[in-house]
Amino acid sequence: MAETNGVSTEKDFSDTGNGPFQTGSIHNANGGGTPLLGKEMESGAAMQQIQRSSSIAITPELFEKIYLTPQNNVKGDLRKTFGNPTPLALLGLVMALTPFSCDIMGWRGAGGDGAAATGAYYFMGGLLMIIGGLLEWVLGNTFPFLVFCAYGGFWLSFASTLTPDIGAYGHYSTTYSTSDPSAGLTDSPQFAASFAFWLLAMGFLSLIFAICCLRTNICLAVVEWSLTIVFCLLAGTFWQSAQGSMAVAGKCLIAAGAFGFVASAAGWWILFALALASVDFPVQIPVGDLSHIIKGAAEKQAMKTKSPEHQV
Repeated sequence: MAETNGVSTEKDFSDTGNGPFQTGSIHNANGGGTPLLGKEMESGAAMQQIQRSSSIAITPELFEKIYLTPQNNVKGDLRKTFGNPTPLALLGLVMALTPFSCDIMGWRGAGGDGAAATGAYYFMGGLLMIIGGLLEWVLGNTFPFLVFCAYGGFWLSFASTLTPDIGAYGHYSTTYSTSDPSAGLTDSPQFAASFAFWLLAMGFLSLIFAICCLRTNICLAVVEWSLTIVFCLLAGTFWQSAQGSMAVAGKCLIAAGAFGFVASAAGWWILFALALASVDFPVQIPVGDLSHIIKGAAEKQAMKTKSPEHQV
């Protein structure tokens, strides 16, 4: 983590009591000023601001880029104390989703519905996303907490389904045994039809997240809209497989992998942007902030309240 004179350039010092939409210099109770560190500032100018002040108030755009959620005010100084957990959860997502997407597309002869990466689903997709989500909850970031824990739960559930000892699909087969641990996974229409409903529910959940992401940034919106399509296509894959339409099921599976790869690419981009920000790299990459395009309800209400004053 980058520091200058003991002050981290990555941590959030935006809890100033003046609300999430302030600009310029923020004044404290003693008449002093807390500089506002914006994304448009050059690295050198930002360093000079940091050196002259004991705290920094970041812009809503920069806050959204770091935490993947519109800026909010919470009590306490936990954001000043702990590091940003968002990159950890994103790391878990891309390290599970990328190999899964490649597997179901059949690249380089891959196959098996992604079962080869079951360990990655447990300990990267599941564990890292749950940890990151819980830390977001500690920091008061509700939306990232919800998203990361939801997908962390998905990866743990998916990995459990693929684990023979749990026997989720074995209940649908009369030939399931230790000598034939995959029985029921690929040859049971009833299991395929039942499993598709869970994938469809995940698609609906991703759609909710995708709509909410229109208040965050373009890259995260690409991730969520792509995942919405992925889960719907996977549900279609299993339903077509249950009906014996293996050719259609195969095409749906490949299409799901393609959209999963698009989501992975956008996730890698966000992770790269956060990694660069964490070390105050002189070159920063944009993620396409949307928070200033779609205004929040609180911001609209504040604008309506102030509008008569501006008219006078």
